[in-house]
Amino acid sequence: MSFKLGLRSKLLLLSTLLFSIPWLGYKYVWEMEKYLRFGQEKTLVATARALATSLHERPNLFNNQASFLPSVEKGKDLYGYQITQAINLDGLAIDWPHFNDKSHYYGVDNQISAPVSQQALSLHFNAAVGKYGQYLYLFFNVIDDKTIYRAANSRAITKNDHLALSFIQPDGTFIKSIISNKAPGWIDAFVVSEDSPWPEPANYIQGHWLETPQGYNVELRIPLDRIGDNIAFAWHDVDQPYGDIKASVGSADPAAPNTLGTILVPSPEIERIVKGLSYSNSAIWVVDKHHRVLASSGNIKEAPGVWGNNRIAEKDSAWQRFVKTWLHPLYYKVLTKPSGDFIDQLYDAQNLHGEHVDSALSGNAQSQWRLTNDNKAVILSAAYPIYLDNKVNGAVVVEETTNGIRTVRNQALEKLFTAMLLIMLVGMFVFFIFASRISARIRSLNKQAKNAIDEHGKIKHQITPSKASDEIGDLSREFSELVQNLSQYNHYLENMSARLSHELKTPIAVVKTSLDNLAIQPLPEDSKTYMVRAQEGVKRLDKIFNNMSEATRLEKLLQRSDKQNFILNDVIASCGQAYKQIYPDITFNTQLSDQPIVLNGSADHIAQLLDKIITNAVEFSEDKQIDITLNVNKQHFELLIANKGPLLPEEMQSRIFDSMVSMRKSRDETTPHLGLGLYIAKLIADFHQCKIEAINDNEKQQVVMKLFN
Repeated sequence: MSFKLGLRSKLLLLSTLLFSIPWLGYKYVWEMEKYLRFGQEKTLVATARALATSLHERPNLFNNQASFLPSVEKGKDLYGYQITQAINLDGLAIDWPHFNDKSHYYGVDNQISAPVSQQALSLHFNAAVGKYGQYLYLFFNVIDDKTIYRAANSRAITKNDHLALSFIQPDGTFIKSIISNKAPGWIDAFVVSEDSPWPEPANYIQGHWLETPQGYNVELRIPLDRIGDNIAFAWHDVDQPYGDIKASVGSADPAAPNTLGTILVPSPEIERIVKGLSYSNSAIWVVDKHHRVLASSGNIKEAPGVWGNNRIAEKDSAWQRFVKTWLHPLYYKVLTKPSGDFIDQLYDAQNLHGEHVDSALSGNAQSQWRLTNDNKAVILSAAYPIYLDNKVNGAVVVEETTNGIRTVRNQALEKLFTAMLLIMLVGMFVFFIFASRISARIRSLNKQAKNAIDEHGKIKHQITPSKASDEIGDLSREFSELVQNLSQYNHYLENMSARLSHELKTPIAVVKTSLDNLAIQPLPEDSKTYMVRAQEGVKRLDKIFNNMSEATRLEKLLQRSDKQNFILNDVIASCGQAYKQIYPDITFNTQLSDQPIVLNGSADHIAQLLDKIITNAVEFSEDKQIDITLNVNKQHFELLIANKGPLLPEEMQSRIFDSMVSMRKSRDETTPHLGLGLYIAKLIADFHQCKIEAINDNEKQQVVMKLFN
């Protein structure tokens, strides 16, 4: 079974090609995003280069000790990371964000004096260093099996558990301080000087000592303006009052200036320079050659780049609310919204690592793309080296997300999809109207063509020519002209028999009269034979012309006949009795329903219809039997007249009722057959609004003429 598509369906199917337009637009926007990313990468590298240029050959911006070390030793060379919230000196680590990640462990490998075994070492700790405001903060989480405080009346500050904290001030003065408490609470800080036998209070060192189940926490702060580039601390463990030091664990030996380690804190000068670029929607770091952060600005979650603030504000209209409520959820089945709540743990607050950072510190600027840890965002990084005396002394790292570009891309695609959706809907509607208009015109032309000619080829109606100037209009006018010409030709054929009958009637009458007059004259015997043949020929001609004019007369007669109700059963019964007398050699088997069927028309013409059918049945009957059956179902009837004989060819079953169609073989040359009998029967059936069919009964090898309403 083939699938049929109408003109409208085909045009609607063709209109689906409009969907290729948003796809092309989608691909175009994606290509534009690639160019925007390329531009963002170049811009980011330029930003890093500009900042690095402002830091070239400026040694005063870098720490004289920490930044110029050939290498750093973790735990000894300290880094004070930037603390983002105020610190409450209470001995609790809750103010220190990510303390476990930022702190360094000091144990058996960090002993200062005569080392003891790991089993004998009863003290170890975690220490963190941070910067907030104008202070340097230190936090110690000490694990000690025995906490020994300074005795209440003791002037000695080293015969108990204590912290030695030494540093060099910016003016070069070496300061050695001791934190030695008599009890938990506010710390007791002292400065030990070789010039004085007694320790002096160091009030600028402030903090809190808090006991814990495992030992104690000490949290303290020192003003940044008192600390230079070098610092060291060490915890001395005493296990009994007034006892000797059992072990010392720390970052470096705080006893002398030359044994101290270094400290690096974010540079205020560099931070002021970096802050000027903090409005570029970028996250910026400045690192030294040891990957340690000297300054930072911005938050990567708030660094969408130059396109971050380019979303166009739209008026809050009913259309915009409709688009946001109904269309945007559909669009974002394909699109993805840039996430601002992503997790990026590539860097910590102290050190920056990565291929691009390593490349910049080796003297080559580099950029790279990377995904965040949760794969929610793409980050672009650019690193550029900082030179000092023609040597790389640090690097500038600038980062942005692609959220700005993705937002601009989504906005462009939203507008594109909305515009394309409207174009497609309008286009499909226009296509549908256009196709419907064309389809309606073609259907109208098809209907006119069907109604113009009936099933017998007779012209019933003319086709109204279209005034349109397109191809369908041309076709309509051609059809109209064709039907008009065919109507004229059919009219000529329909009147030909009447004209022939009229034109030849007088000559035939003259010939017939002449032959009759000649017949009463004495003729030789051999001439009488020709006379008889001539008279028979004239009779056949007269009969032919009578048959030819019969159909024409009947059509005109039916047009003028008045219809009356009559009982079809009675007409069939009466005709059946007459046929038995007319055809004594034929057996008529008549079965009529007892239910009368009322027909509106002419009983005489129904009898004429029966005559034509019975005549055919008698001539073709092989067993001399004809069955006449009338079946009635309410107001519907079915009259069947069957005779056993040669079956109709399949292609003739529908044409047998056409004019001038005959299935007879020339067996009786004395009787002319023009194929008008069943044609007349068809005219009478149509007049009574009935149908007539010829059916082959293959099982009984008979032909059935069926009249029904």
